[in-house]
Amino acid sequence: MQRLGEINVIGEPFLNVNCEHIKSFDKNLYRQLICYPQEVIPTFDMAVNEIFFDCYPDSILEHQIQVRPFNALKTKNMRNLNPEDIDQLITISGMVIRTSQLIPEMQEAFFQCQVCAQTAQVEIDRGRIAEPCVCERCHTTHSMALIHNRSVFSDKQMVKLQESPEDMPAGQTPHTVILFAHNDLVDKVQPGDRVNVTGIYRAVPIRVNPRVSNVKSVYKTHIDVIHYRKTDAKRLHGLDEETEQKLFSEKRVELLKELSRKPDIYERLASALAPSIYEHEDIKKGILLQLFGGTRKDFSHTGRGKFRAEINILLCGDPGTSKSQLLQYVYNLVPRGQYTSGKGSSAVGLTAYVMKDPETRQLVLQTGALVLSDNGICCIDEFDKMNESTRSVLHEVMEQQTLSIAKAGIICQLNARTSVLAAANPIESQWNPKKTTIENIQLPHTLLSRFDLIFLMLDPQDEAYDRRLAHHLVALYYQSEEQVEEEFMDMAVLKDYIAYAHSMVMPRLSQEASQALIEAYVDMRKIGSSRGMVSAYPRQLESLIRLAEAHAKVRFSNKVEAIDVEEAKRLHREALKQSATDPRTGIVDISILTTGMSATSRKRKEELAEALRKLILSKGKTPALKYQQLFEDIRGQSDIAITKDMFEEALHALADDDFLTVTGKTVRLL
Repeated sequence: MQRLGEINVIGEPFLNVNCEHIKSFDKNLYRQLICYPQEVIPTFDMAVNEIFFDCYPDSILEHQIQVRPFNALKTKNMRNLNPEDIDQLITISGMVIRTSQLIPEMQEAFFQCQVCAQTAQVEIDRGRIAEPCVCERCHTTHSMALIHNRSVFSDKQMVKLQESPEDMPAGQTPHTVILFAHNDLVDKVQPGDRVNVTGIYRAVPIRVNPRVSNVKSVYKTHIDVIHYRKTDAKRLHGLDEETEQKLFSEKRVELLKELSRKPDIYERLASALAPSIYEHEDIKKGILLQLFGGTRKDFSHTGRGKFRAEINILLCGDPGTSKSQLLQYVYNLVPRGQYTSGKGSSAVGLTAYVMKDPETRQLVLQTGALVLSDNGICCIDEFDKMNESTRSVLHEVMEQQTLSIAKAGIICQLNARTSVLAAANPIESQWNPKKTTIENIQLPHTLLSRFDLIFLMLDPQDEAYDRRLAHHLVALYYQSEEQVEEEFMDMAVLKDYIAYAHSMVMPRLSQEASQALIEAYVDMRKIGSSRGMVSAYPRQLESLIRLAEAHAKVRFSNKVEAIDVEEAKRLHREALKQSATDPRTGIVDISILTTGMSATSRKRKEELAEALRKLILSKGKTPALKYQQLFEDIRGQSDIAITKDMFEEALHALADDDFLTVTGKTVRLL
């Protein structure tokens, strides 16, 4: 009755009914509902409407109240559907991978006689039209014509549902089922949503050949949807508007706000993230801030467009340092998360590909991992093993948050507001401390500069550390749950905490924080300018803003303060200290990530080219010089060891200045 009162106030004529409640009330009624839903559900509709209009006789609704049963206990695994289930009520779960455009479906056909203008209206049953052969007034045969603009149409949408990875047997490929949603259920789900679907399992005969009789038809199955229920609510901030208010009860919100007032809440949340992984506190803090994210801003009126609020993180380092475990943990925590591996991903698999729709025979876009993880996190493992063409797709996504496609006559721009969490291994399997990050993982600097935080996860060969790690790992196996030290925070509380902050807290920069950010950026630039190198770019300032906003969300604060900027600076500095340190000088040089070469290396390259120019000029007006002789001469007079690669780079630099040309093993002056 309370729900009927809500319908009267809100005016949404839908009543969701839990089948479990029907079963506990009357088992026979429940059995009738499961076996004969087409007959029982309209009876429910009539009964509910009768009660409603008895209680609220003056109420006006757009149409009669529809009863939508859900949670049918005859829940089937998608691959276990068989002919026994045809025309019965079933509930299955899976992930939406594609939704079609609206398809108009005729509900009532309007016929008119061409001779005497007599009209007739015919209802359509499951796609079949009983066309009147004879006019009732003038009795002329085959004179009735269908008038389209006076017929009644309803909305229909085709949805493709794929089996969830959790329900899949080992070594199997996922199954897909086609759903048809009608009227108000159209556009209720988007690709990437995980849903429980309650509906009627149908089998429709399709003649392979018009001359073959109906008995020999091939049957195609689909599900007519009665109710959608998003299962993402169990995961992080995967709530729709209806469930959001219900899940965050006043008591729960009070508990979360009380937690946020604790001074060590930041450390507590970081410890609750992947508690089985040993140490790596700063990396956990970085991933925690990524889960909270920054605040979205729209500056389209200034011509700049939207600012990115998502934080991108790259984990790189030695094998066996739990990079993949962190990725898996985050993937299982986030609702619209996608997990993919470098070698198993192609450019179209990450973005979108064009395919022919089997129903309409038209070319349609099938979305890939980055689009499906819109408003979520895309975890990419083995990032270094990706093809160059696949990796180039990420440039636009990681900065502009969109995906532009022009394929097979389909030109569009898709939203890909996704955070990227990637893991990469070094080329030589073991991290080489004498090389820069770019040389170790062989990723283009244009892509590396788009990551807000780049963490190194190295395996320190230190006996004390090894002993502590071994003790932690062994303890995971032999200790019982009672012996294990109590975790800092319950997993459900962590999810609710992040979900509430993500949806309710939108921090803005305060005057104090703005000044602190400006000072931090100027200081970063100053450090480099004294040594003739660049230590920060505007992208680093934007990263600091995003990290500071995420830290303010951790405190449930609507204002970014100096304390948030300090933590953002510290975390950013720690990440840079690891990933952007020049191995030759030991100084942080952001040029390593943005241009692929440290300032020291660039200076050394210029000095070598200048020394080579002087050596060639000292030899007088010689028309041609031997390549090998020149290489030995420059090596002889240099203090540092010169490799053949360094010598060739210097020759190319002089050739670009039109000073000389190299043909084969001969160097000629111009």
